[in-house]
Amino acid sequence: MKVTKLLRIMVLVLGFGLLLTSKHDTAASRLDLISSNDPLCLPGLPDTQTGCQLSGPAAYLTNQAENGIILPRNPLPGTQLDPAYSALAFNYVRLHREETPIFRSFEEAAANQNPYQVIPAGFGFVSYVDYAQGSGQGKYYMVEPGMWIRGGHTSGGVSPSAFNGILFNGTPEQKFGWVVYPADIYQAPGGDEQYKTGQALAKFDVIQVYQEIEHRGQTWLMIGPDEWVDKAVTGLVYPADSPPKGVDNGRWIEVNLLEQTISVYQEGRLVFATLASTGIAGWWTRPGLFQITEKLDSTRMSGAFEADRSDYYYLEDVPWTMYFDEARALHGAYWHNYFGFEQSHGCVNLSSGDSHWLFLWASVGDYVYVWDPSGQTPTDPGLYTAGGA
Repeated sequence: MKVTKLLRIMVLVLGFGLLLTSKHDTAASRLDLISSNDPLCLPGLPDTQTGCQLSGPAAYLTNQAENGIILPRNPLPGTQLDPAYSALAFNYVRLHREETPIFRSFEEAAANQNPYQVIPAGFGFVSYVDYAQGSGQGKYYMVEPGMWIRGGHTSGGVSPSAFNGILFNGTPEQKFGWVVYPADIYQAPGGDEQYKTGQALAKFDVIQVYQEIEHRGQTWLMIGPDEWVDKAVTGLVYPADSPPKGVDNGRWIEVNLLEQTISVYQEGRLVFATLASTGIAGWWTRPGLFQITEKLDSTRMSGAFEADRSDYYYLEDVPWTMYFDEARALHGAYWHNYFGFEQSHGCVNLSSGDSHWLFLWASVGDYVYVWDPSGQTPTDPGLYTAGGA
């Protein structure tokens, strides 16, 4: 009995010793391994460095660089357009969707007698040079010297969009754009709830795009390290490497119908970009290469396309108008703030500030290149009218 117990003790001691020896040998081998390996690469060193392990922070920065993200991230090589460009020479008021009489004097307007002209019912805005307070009908608006409309036919004043595009001093290396609808940011593509970062993008926020992938039938954009957003809520600019075929002076305005953006090039370099609103289905902005034929500081636009004239519009003093394809023009749109979405009867709507800058930059004869990367916009000339606002 005592012998058996003694043997057990000896076996335990021997096993413990072997275990210690094994752990010591393992630790020693790990130390030998570490000491024989190259040191870790320092973050930020050039790719040509040798004799170090690409691990840790250096590996992370290298991985991001492969996606086009250099940390810290560089801003776009441009600045926001000066808000001073948004100033307009006119005040505007919206009309009710009903006939609006115009009177030759304030007294006739106040008495609601002897109108000399009637603006048809429809989508309408007029500019005014003065107003007066009256009884019953509230304000009366002088739309031309001596010509008045009654305030009861109006829906109040207009506040044009404050959105403006970006002036560039160099062509960006990657695509970029704007958010056109508020959106969540995700850690991975797919839109899964558990991958929300808790951060969100607001309308008209500017983004840079480093990667674009298809996932579950949707296109997702990588806008930063572990930051993804649904492409459907964006309008992007893909900087051009060369001018469109037929452009021979290095100056052109590119209208991207799919993205609802325009980009402006001078001497082959991007100088300006912004969101736009082009023609809705049935009144598309026609793809093709055109040239600016006429420039007007302001002009009146009106018309209807439906047989019953239910789509009639009347727009006074449309600012900074440049015709390029029959009645289709680039111009300011003071009546909406839906840039990034189709809105027009064929024209290219821009914010007041963007249209002002573009008007000053462009000359008659400059090229306007309209295209749809998806190929879905019809090109059959027989489907197009002269166009409209």
